[in-house]
Amino acid sequence: PEIQEEIYRKDDRLLTLLKDVYVESRDPPAQVKDEGGEYLPCKHEEKRLTKLGHLEALDVKKVPKGKISIVEALTLLNNHKLHPHIWTAEKIAEEYSLELKEVNSLLEFFIPFSVQEFPTESRKAIKAT
Repeated sequence: PEIQEEIYRKDDRLLTLLKDVYVESRDPPAQVKDEGGEYLPCKHEEKRLTKLGHLEALDVKKVPKGKISIVEALTLLNNHKLHPHIWTAEKIAEEYSLELKEVNSLLEFFIPFSVQEFPTESRKAIKAT
C-alpha cells in the first residue's frame, strides 16, 4: 500500500521541470558520401520494362538497366541455344541493355540443360538373378 501511494503521488516540482523541456528533431537530407569526403546527391537507377512474353506473371515487371531477371536469363539462354545464329551475344546485349562482356560470360558459363529420352528398343533390361 505504501508503494502504491508513492506511485500515484504527484510531485509538483518534477512536473514543472518536465513542462520546461522541449525537444525538436529533424532527419538530415539523404546523401551519399564517397571516399574523398564529399557528399554526392543520391542517384535514382534507371529502370526498364522486362521482356517476359507468356511468363510475365512469374517474374518482376521492372529491373535496373544493365541487369536481367531470372525468367529473362532463362529465356535468352534458351533462345541462344535454339537459334545461335539469330540470338548472338551482340543482339542479346542490345536487346536487354547489357554489356557485351557480361553477355559473353553468361553464354559461356550458363548453359541450360535439356532432357533427352532414349527409345525403348535400345534399352537393355536388367534380369534379376
